[in-house]
Amino acid sequence: MNYEDALKKYIEATNTHDFNHVKKVLHEKAIYWFTDKTCNNISEIQKYFENAWELIKEEVYTANDIRWISADQNSATCIYSYHYEGYHNGKLVSGNGRATNIFIKTDNNEWKLIHEHLSSLS
Repeated sequence: MNYEDALKKYIEATNTHDFNHVKKVLHEKAIYWFTDKTCNNISEIQKYFENAWELIKEEVYTANDIRWISADQNSATCIYSYHYEGYHNGKLVSGNGRATNIFIKTDNNEWKLIHEHLSSLS
């Protein structure tokens, strides 16, 4: 698997709404910067994801206009526009924003997400 496949796997895992799938793609030292919160460890990231999935039912998350701005044999950074939609209190809602993801290659030769920064635009 290369870093581009790691991003695809991450998006697919996110859309399962099962953090066990997401966790498989995360580096053990992952840090997330969301618009409203910083998550400094896997436990905090899990709580944030599960809360979002509880608030927005059947959420579908997509990444568009993906640009790999830096990549070598051990790390890769991409930026993209994200979009989500789902149901909040039975009503269809959607939003979008910008994302930065940094992947690193582990000692096991696996690409893992070590940092995500999301900024909401809506």
